[in-house]
Amino acid sequence: MRSGPPARVPWWGLTSAVAAPVLLVGGWTWAQAVQPAPFDPVRQTISALAAAGAPHRVVMTVALIGLGVAHATTALALRPAATAGRLTLAVGGVATVLVALLPLPSPSGSAATHTAAASTAFAALAVWPALASRSRPGTPTALRRRAGGTATVVLALLVAWLLLELRSGGPAIGLSERVAAAAQALWPLAVVLSCRWSGSRARGA
Repeated sequence: MRSGPPARVPWWGLTSAVAAPVLLVGGWTWAQAVQPAPFDPVRQTISALAAAGAPHRVVMTVALIGLGVAHATTALALRPAATAGRLTLAVGGVATVLVALLPLPSPSGSAATHTAAASTAFAALAVWPALASRSRPGTPTALRRRAGGTATVVLALLVAWLLLELRSGGPAIGLSERVAAAAQALWPLAVVLSCRWSGSRARGA
């Protein structure tokens, strides 16, 4: 098997990885700010901001579509990662786009198609770090087995918190969703930065 410096992540992969958390957090912050009635981000979900009939729903809808496209673009750019992980990250991106295109019927409603898309997105974005990891020499730190496995465990625990809140009708459904989604949006950026740092060190050696 050929060894050597890992493939480089192109600049547009860094751009998409940075865009993901910016679109997510910026989207929900803006969408909350323009609501005519008070919005409780601790109790209410991100999806409520993009639901059919929600005021200014286009803000969160566009942000979610952009987030999904960003994840898919980052997956394409992450050449040092294992193929299974890249494909799973892309699936998470496509599912995120579907979350936006299959909105809830109302801010307080539910829909099987929306739930399926959201569940797929959260699951894929939780497990991709472990699937993307490698054990070959020169692997960037964030793509090593231990780092990928740890990231998946943490992300899965955050998703489990969200599921617990949803099933019990807890008071922190919105908070748990935002924490899980933000963590899932940040990990691809951490991986890209690790890859680019490793590539820079390899070229300077």
